[in-house]
Amino acid sequence: MYRTLKQALLDRIADVLRSKYDLSGVNVATEQPPNLQLGELATPVAFELAKRLRKAPRAIALDLAGELGSIAGVASVEIAGAGYLNIKFDRAAAVRRIAAGEHFDLRGEGLRLIEHTSINPNKAAHVGHLRNAILGDTFARLLRPDGYKAGYPVAVQNYIDNTGVQVADVVVALLHMEGKSPAEIDALLLELKARGERVDYYLWDLYARVSQWYQADPAQKDARKAIRLQTLHELEEGNNDTARIADVLSTAVLHRHLATMQRLGIEYDFLPRESEILHAHFWESARALMIERGVLYEETAGKNKGCWVMRRPGAEARDLLSSRPEQSEVEGPAVSSTDEDAKVIVRSNGTVTYVGKDIAYHLWKFGLLPDRDFGYTPFHKYPDHTCWISTLQGEAEHPHFGRAAAIYNVIDSRQNDPQANVVEALRAMGFSDAADRYTHVNYAMVALTPRCAVDLGYAVSDEDMQRPYLEVSGRKGFGVKADDLLDRLIAAAKVQVDARHPEDDDAQRLQTATEIAVGALRYFMLKYTRNTVIAFDFREALSFEGETGPYVQYAAVRAANILRKAEVLPEAAATALETLDLADHLHGAEGDSVWALWLQLSRVTIVLEQAIAAAEPAIVARYAFQLAQEFNNFYHRNHVLNETGRDRRTLLLGTAAVALREVTRVLGWLGIAVPQSM
Repeated sequence: MYRTLKQALLDRIADVLRSKYDLSGVNVATEQPPNLQLGELATPVAFELAKRLRKAPRAIALDLAGELGSIAGVASVEIAGAGYLNIKFDRAAAVRRIAAGEHFDLRGEGLRLIEHTSINPNKAAHVGHLRNAILGDTFARLLRPDGYKAGYPVAVQNYIDNTGVQVADVVVALLHMEGKSPAEIDALLLELKARGERVDYYLWDLYARVSQWYQADPAQKDARKAIRLQTLHELEEGNNDTARIADVLSTAVLHRHLATMQRLGIEYDFLPRESEILHAHFWESARALMIERGVLYEETAGKNKGCWVMRRPGAEARDLLSSRPEQSEVEGPAVSSTDEDAKVIVRSNGTVTYVGKDIAYHLWKFGLLPDRDFGYTPFHKYPDHTCWISTLQGEAEHPHFGRAAAIYNVIDSRQNDPQANVVEALRAMGFSDAADRYTHVNYAMVALTPRCAVDLGYAVSDEDMQRPYLEVSGRKGFGVKADDLLDRLIAAAKVQVDARHPEDDDAQRLQTATEIAVGALRYFMLKYTRNTVIAFDFREALSFEGETGPYVQYAAVRAANILRKAEVLPEAAATALETLDLADHLHGAEGDSVWALWLQLSRVTIVLEQAIAAAEPAIVARYAFQLAQEFNNFYHRNHVLNETGRDRRTLLLGTAAVALREVTRVLGWLGIAVPQSM
């Protein structure tokens, strides 16, 4: 509702400036005054225009004030100081509109393609991976249509790098470090399943060991590096035992990853695999397009000799070598000088780099490889939809996931350079519009506090105990597996739930503990802005005090308890405000304590809009905390259940009902449920 009134005011100001001053396109700044007595909205537009109009700010403010007071929902417009405009809302009208669910809708056409999680399928997911998945899932929830907004068409993709170095490493570990045959590896997987052991946990330890094995014997270092490179080449080539083993392992791990993420309410629509990008010849089509557009060429000298490299934006055009007339058009133009800083796209041994495969993938995402598509086959069934995976030969009937209007890639900040390379490639090929619609949703790493590391059983030196955080590393085997972390959080939450609610049956207490644990984890990952390093501490995350998920959940539970004890349904309490005379109950000290919460509730849409524009879910997380704080202030200042005045009691119950509705809604966008009790 705040967004609706703000837009009405901006539109009226624009009309006045156009009619009185023949001005258009003026960017009018607005702000929320620091206290309720000054109103709900303010603008310094008169100061901004004074020099341009050669007129005193107060005179301009007078012109505007007379035109704004007639807007529906505005009670008055006051001039403060030398020309500030303070706008006061009609509080009673605003309360009715908010209670009725009136708000500015957010909507848009064209598919929004969100890529997140993208864990290498070579080991269990760890705490660092969770920030990516939770950010991406939350952003999808902010965009997706729901009962509040028309939203945008959204598809969520989880890119599976099943031919990369990390998968190659576990294949090397099994075939060469442990000396198993392909048949023995198949038997191992069956044995793990029979024993109830998780393949992703088994490979976690194996991956750490092979990382050390590469360096363990200096005399074998080069030979083992050669094995790794050969294995990588065989994975990319496909149709061999090495590639089959990699596929079996990565598919088994992928099933585990999806199960882990589903515990947190995270789901996907499509799992594009790197193997199909290679074997369905996405790269060949992308390569031909890059050569045609003059972006890709073969280096003939210097450190990158024999590599295919990408011309840097702004690099000088290279002279063609007339001495090589035999060079075909497909091979690209020869060059007479070297660019040592050019980005390698295809290595001299013929393997395609991560960036090269990513360029091909994103050309497909934007529908710029019209001759290429994946095959699709169902992979995982969620309660309300199917997750598809890429194949070479798939189902005849399937959804379409390419041709996006906008792309959001949730990838950590260490990949800023590769992501920039993809954008540069799009621009260099002439696809500037696509490049403008490509958003890298980057984020900083997740570490552990020393206290958390000790709680998890790691030996931490006195020196490390003084550090603000300890960086996790799957390669070194230092970190906490995502499922282990969630299990620990649930167990800790259940201790509290058991003590507080012994009357609930065990299944209900476990569900409540799970909802608290998931809420704690998701909120902790979301409350920090994306480029802030997170030092995870599960004691802090589970706290019922401070800026935590349980604190916000408890505000909603408290509101629900008020309505339950009053024996009134939330919908009925909100509807009762439609005919209530509110004029005498929303002003003065008592009225302000109620109106402060309604004003905060009115900002839902504007907060959502800001979070989408900035691709920053932390904005919504912070707002959820502010809502909870304001509701708790309301709760402590107003004794709802003891109120004897009929009209005021109706207002207070309606306020609790709408607060419950909106806190539940905002928590839902964060992927957090409201427990039955806490």
